Amino acid sequence: MAELTLDDIRAAAERIAGTANRTPVLTSRTLNDRVGAEVFLKAENFQRVGAFKFRGAFNAISRLTKDQLARGVAAYSSGNHAQAVALAARLAGTSAVILMPTDAPPTKMAATRGYGAEVVTYDRYAQDRAALAEQLAVERGLTLIPPYDHYDVMAGQGTVALELIEEVGPLGALLVPIGGGGLIAGCATAATALSPGIRVIGVEPTAGDDTARSLAAGKRIEIAVPRTIADGQAIATPGELTFAVNKELVDSVELVSDDEIRAAMAFAFERLKIVVEPSGASGLAALLNGRIKALPDRVGVVISGGNVGLERFLELLGRG
Repeated sequence: MAELTLDDIRAAAERIAGTANRTPVLTSRTLNDRVGAEVFLKAENFQRVGAFKFRGAFNAISRLTKDQLARGVAAYSSGNHAQAVALAARLAGTSAVILMPTDAPPTKMAATRGYGAEVVTYDRYAQDRAALAEQLAVERGLTLIPPYDHYDVMAGQGTVALELIEEVGPLGALLVPIGGGGLIAGCATAATALSPGIRVIGVEPTAGDDTARSLAAGKRIEIAVPRTIADGQAIATPGELTFAVNKELVDSVELVSDDEIRAAMAFAFERLKIVVEPSGASGLAALLNGRIKALPDRVGVVISGGNVGLERFLELLGRG
């Protein structure tokens, strides 16, 4: 079986350089004082399409053949991967068809269409999105770019940790939100190679603890599709390829409630002056709520995205 390596991530970094943003690393004395550590926030809300997903999508699409590009690509996503594939396809001069749940955030659906993609909707609670996407790709002759279970996608996402550690140096711990596991698989691969002894800690919403359960069981566990404000983490089971990486490299997974995620979003807005979507705030929520025991002196946190519309943001914070 193929595996993910630091060389794969460095190659991805070269492919996306000049197209993907090298996102800023934010610090806050208030945050440091509150948690008792030096915290480095990798702000992927400043990435193209507003989330880390552009890295993996662009890396994967940039590796397609001329014939594949001529026929077009397909993807399935609740929003961020959808936008990422739509934009990456446009930049590569190809077309994209994206399968999105009917209850996907309207801002994400509108943005996906705005990048030029065709959107096909489905019911996330009653239909199997991966099977639907496979069928769609076969019927139309498209190349499927999965949201996480793909080595080129995982390598692209790993450039998040590569950039962070290149900029700030070795870390004692790295907190990463988990959906399907592609971001943390890539980040764990880079971080453990570049910062020996680092603890890679995943964070999931309490309602969507499929990776936590799977790691405890030593095999992939499937749960009911989670109902959580963290739509990017509403996954029923970890990816097959991502789980193979994460069970070897991820030290632990912490859980945070939707209310804790809301509080982290408010903290980010009021203290850091940034807008963070629910999934993007889960790592910060775990840190703020003391989930990480024996916290090391230097901690990295991936803020994975900021795609939330104004009305939804106000609604989530109870101020609409």
